[in-house]
Amino acid sequence: MDFSFSRIAGGIGAPQGFLTSAVSCGIKDPASDRLDLALIYSERSCSSAGAFTTNRVKAAPVRVSQAHLRKGDMRAIIVNSGNANACTGVQGIHDANAMCDAVAKPLGLKRNEIGVCSTGVIGLPMPMLRLAPHTAALLAGLGADHGGEVAKAIITSDTHPKEIAIAFELGGHSVRIGGCVKGAGMISPSMATMLCFITTDANLPSDSLRKTVLECVEDSFNRITIDGDMSTNDTVLMLANGASGMPAIRRHGARCKQFRQAVRWVMLELAKAVVRDGERVTKFVTVDVSGARTYHDAKKVAEAVCKSALVKASWNGGDPNWGRIIHAVGYSRARIREELVDIHIGGKAACLGGLQAATPMAELRDIVAEREFAIGINLNQGTADYTMYSSDLSPEYIDFNRSEYAYWKQARKDGLV
Repeated sequence: MDFSFSRIAGGIGAPQGFLTSAVSCGIKDPASDRLDLALIYSERSCSSAGAFTTNRVKAAPVRVSQAHLRKGDMRAIIVNSGNANACTGVQGIHDANAMCDAVAKPLGLKRNEIGVCSTGVIGLPMPMLRLAPHTAALLAGLGADHGGEVAKAIITSDTHPKEIAIAFELGGHSVRIGGCVKGAGMISPSMATMLCFITTDANLPSDSLRKTVLECVEDSFNRITIDGDMSTNDTVLMLANGASGMPAIRRHGARCKQFRQAVRWVMLELAKAVVRDGERVTKFVTVDVSGARTYHDAKKVAEAVCKSALVKASWNGGDPNWGRIIHAVGYSRARIREELVDIHIGGKAACLGGLQAATPMAELRDIVAEREFAIGINLNQGTADYTMYSSDLSPEYIDFNRSEYAYWKQARKDGLV
């Protein structure tokens, strides 16, 4: 960002006027005491906005949250991990609504003022018999310093919780933005597979907040990929309650631009954290495409390279195989000319004009052996550019994802299938 800010503690609960809570329900494993149900609540009215998966198969909580946003603004979000409540039919909608109802009345809210999100195994009914006994404790535990617990409660295959909070001056007022995200597998653009929640005590009207969320998601979560898979539950929800005391931010004013820049930075940091914590990944790779005729051409090239299993496998092996990169450039459907393509790895030329560059292969191998490095692709045909963040693809990823259906055994014991 081109203005000063400071990172602060508290994550999703850092902005003023927000309370959070998390409890253990044993949703996936009754014997486990890990946190798996969380609540985010604003003590005052909010503006709200969201972005959701573009998968045509949408989980029940996605459908319910989308419907609630169409009716007005949210003030609370209830979220669980362990079960996605996806491909669960009419019962899934009923269960998502029941999750909203469990906290709406005690908080003095209407059902449509609650957002609901789920993540976990697809295809199994939500074990409501495990959630119901714990909602009272969830409500009783609401506090201003439990943001970290929410970040823990939403993770599935993540190796650690991912959260962030910043404070900065905006129009003479101190403003805070907090957020948390989960995601490690089934990560691909449009939008990337994860759950993300953002809170702020800035005063932003709903229409401005919607535009901010959509623009910032496009520049962050839509620019990451781990395995090229898009889930059924992708959701970003943002709440703005104005508790900082600042006047409303005008849509086209300088403060709106500054605020949007801050949100974009927060979302991009969270998006990068998702890639770094990808399922059994060993590399974080930035792919910068430049010199394209159009924005869409640059995007096509970046996505083709970042999703290529061959390219990602070579990164895992520490192989600076620029041939795999240029072949992905070629099938990207972007307008390119082979003889104009330059490829740099860690700033060193690997391919110039579509041909092998003079850089010793040993130098390129040293770069690709690093945990993080950048690939630069210059099409030399225009001025458009696009950046994406990707990872390698490891044998351990395949082993990790060979089976996740041990949960079905417990579901049968519970009489859910």
